[in-house]
Amino acid sequence: MVIASTNSPNLASDATKTRFTPDEYRAIEETAEERHEYCNGEIIAIPGGSPAHSRITVDITTFLNVAVRDTNFQIYNGDLRIWIPSFNHGTYPDVLVIDGEPEFNGDRTDEILNPLLIVEVLSPSTEAYDRGEKFRKYRSLSSFCEYLLVSQTEPYIEQYHNLDSQNNDGWQWQVYDGIDRAIVLQSLNIELPMSEVYRRINF
Repeated sequence: MVIASTNSPNLASDATKTRFTPDEYRAIEETAEERHEYCNGEIIAIPGGSPAHSRITVDITTFLNVAVRDTNFQIYNGDLRIWIPSFNHGTYPDVLVIDGEPEFNGDRTDEILNPLLIVEVLSPSTEAYDRGEKFRKYRSLSSFCEYLLVSQTEPYIEQYHNLDSQNNDGWQWQVYDGIDRAIVLQSLNIELPMSEVYRRINF
């Protein structure tokens, strides 16, 4: 089943199709008014975020960008798509960090293959997906070694990290609960204060 917005003219004209090739998806995405994931032939509309979701994403991006500005790490927001070859899947994380230069998918300049750190701000409609299937797919990328799942309803963040690229079963889990705590980002060797994540959020 294809779940997609008819706001895109290409999708509206192809309303009877049930499967799309990656190139068809990319052509649709270039003119679509909304973003969509590509999941092995299916095009799935990404639901819009809340004000809190947007604010948290901006604050994380801003803090990380300043914190690593004199390093080789590069911060990107949700406009850059990650391509996951093993699953023929394209998706947009809320925040991602790359070590060095981005590795693009072939001649694409809008799809990268080498995320180091990925941040997802949880929403009710996508939380189970972010925790489960999406995380599993991300783990197939050899560069990926740290994952943050950020609540938007309370100061609560879950961190997964694996610094051993040869052992994909070695992921460790850490919970940060409370506005006065700071997350130790293993991949970047910096701390991310919870107070910065939730800087303008009133619970």
